[in-house]
Amino acid sequence: MSRIASAFQKKAKIAYLTAGDGNSVDYFLALLRGGANILEIGIPFSDPIADGPVIQRAMERSLKRGTNVGVVLEITQEIRSQTDAALILFTYFNPICNNVSRFLGEAKRAGIDGILVIDLPFEESKEFREECTSRGLTPIAVAAPSTPPERISFLTRIGEGFLYYACRKGTTGAKEQLPADLVNKISTVRAHSHLPIAVGFGIANGQAVTDVLKIADGCVVGSHFVSAVERKCTAGELEKIAREIFYVD
Repeated sequence: MSRIASAFQKKAKIAYLTAGDGNSVDYFLALLRGGANILEIGIPFSDPIADGPVIQRAMERSLKRGTNVGVVLEITQEIRSQTDAALILFTYFNPICNNVSRFLGEAKRAGIDGILVIDLPFEESKEFREECTSRGLTPIAVAAPSTPPERISFLTRIGEGFLYYACRKGTTGAKEQLPADLVNKISTVRAHSHLPIAVGFGIANGQAVTDVLKIADGCVVGSHFVSAVERKCTAGELEKIAREIFYVD
């Protein structure tokens, strides 16, 4: 069984940070101690159109420190040496497009399990997905509230691992409450998907995590943790924040 599938056997608690923003390895390991069982490792990019201001600033900080794809994979390799948890790379296509084959090979050697390319349309991703699969990497598909049921069926028919459901239109960013229609939306997605469903975009408190995990198979928390890093929290403090949001004793 893959590491991703193993995480979804119970409930997947996915934690995102931008690699290279602060003490990345210590921060990612702190999130695992705090209850995350999948890490989503962000490759910084100068024009992150799907991300709100919190993650945009994190990517700017990381890029100013000289973080590139190679540095991210070094960070990933160090994390992998200390955990058997599932690791997913979150990226835009631009940072990896020059040599996709080489990137995927290096990602696999660094211990990555899956890759989410947020701005690569699935209709244009056949070669990318085939290369992922040939290396034992899982390409992750994304759906949104505006995604029609027939497209959800298409995405999950050729997708792998899980379906990332971005529960809000627009960009990432912490929100106090979940969308009012989330239960109905997840019901519709589940009716057209055989893949586990992980809900992200705006999940920022323990109650939201609890509510999401009642109706979905996983949750994704990002901006909430990135904000803590921006405040220059310690790894211990970040672990405590993760425990509070994931309800880990």
